[in-house]
Amino acid sequence: SITKERTEIILQGTSSLDPKDPTAVWEEFEFKCKPGDLRRRPCLISPYHYRLDWLMWFAAFQTYEQNEWLIHLAGKLLAQDEQTLSLLATNPFAGRDPP
Repeated sequence: SITKERTEIILQGTSSLDPKDPTAVWEEFEFKCKPGDLRRRPCLISPYHYRLDWLMWFAAFQTYEQNEWLIHLAGKLLAQDEQTLSLLATNPFAGRDPP
């Protein structure tokens, strides 16, 4: 069965030197098919799923301690790892310093 509500993990980064600064602008890493921007048309690739997007859905039901790969994913995004970024729809820090 599928739940009626869907909890989502959102990965964001900021270029602010002080991430706790209330004026810091946080930018979201968009996934190829994971729900995100409400203005974006839904992705339809049935019967298959993008593996990372699928894992993000299930990771939202648990803690990051139960999904240690999330910490590694965040580290790869901070390092601007090209292979990891290729799994995403957009990199808000493309052409800029990493968050």
